[in-house]
Amino acid sequence: MLSRIAESLYWMSRHLERADNTARVLDINVVHMLESDEGVTEEMQWKPLLAIVGADEFYEEFHPDGRITVQRVIHLLTQDRKNPGCIHNSLKLARENARVVRDRISNAMWETLNQFWLTTDKHLAATLQPWRAAEFYAFVHREVATFFGLSQSTMMRGQAYGFTALGSLQERADMTARILDVRYHLLLPDLSLVGSPLDYYQWGALLKSLSGFEPYRRQYQGGIRPIEVVEFVVLDPDYPRSLAYCVEGIERALGRIGHVPDGAVTDRLHALRGHLSGVTANDIIDQGLHEYLDDFLARLAEFSDALQADYFDAHLGDAQ
Repeated sequence: MLSRIAESLYWMSRHLERADNTARVLDINVVHMLESDEGVTEEMQWKPLLAIVGADEFYEEFHPDGRITVQRVIHLLTQDRKNPGCIHNSLKLARENARVVRDRISNAMWETLNQFWLTTDKHLAATLQPWRAAEFYAFVHREVATFFGLSQSTMMRGQAYGFTALGSLQERADMTARILDVRYHLLLPDLSLVGSPLDYYQWGALLKSLSGFEPYRRQYQGGIRPIEVVEFVVLDPDYPRSLAYCVEGIERALGRIGHVPDGAVTDRLHALRGHLSGVTANDIIDQGLHEYLDDFLARLAEFSDALQADYFDAHLGDAQ
């Protein structure tokens, strides 16, 4: 497979996963905007989202007055063309990469993604208002799920499928770590709220932003406890957005692709697996969750650099 084809497959799915994850965290905030505590300001509710998606600097550049509002955050993360990570730009790039690899994905996948992009581009021609945002984000969730569902049911399990899965899982691991890091930091300090309705609501919102509220409740019967949230989101191998599940999926995807002799990817993957192996949620909390997740994200970035060097920066040979 040509390296440019492999890279386009990888970024097609990674941009789609990024669009869905961005819509996911925005959706939870929009839906629960009116349910939050009266003492929670707009800035307190919406500033964490900028940190999660790494858009703090963009926001400060575009809004020098520093005032954070729901409309500004929604616009920046959903449709501001100057923000390369907004949903609109992520879907545009996903579609452009899909066009490059049309002969490697199924017709159903291409038609779904192409129509998804055309509908989104038309919908976001006007400013998205907060009261219409939840409906749009639900649309994004459905379309991304449809695309990945089609990839599961229509793609041969070869190199093309491997690169497609790799991009999605890598982006998902990155976003899961960021969401948990930022939300946990915000929620943990106030011990006076532990067990209160507000505490339950906030931890529930964290799990919902990761589509983990219902599976968590089925797994743990004693309510929502921070230590169990960490165990579930970081270490549970059966939860499809956990760090452990994503890293195992990345390893399976690399098995389909084939390892490059003398490449750095294998070592970087072992570093990721080693970071998650042999630890408990208590070990992670004792070490410091922020430090643990920061280390994980650093190792994931090193893996990404190795992937670029081993697979995308050089020709991989003739198409197979």
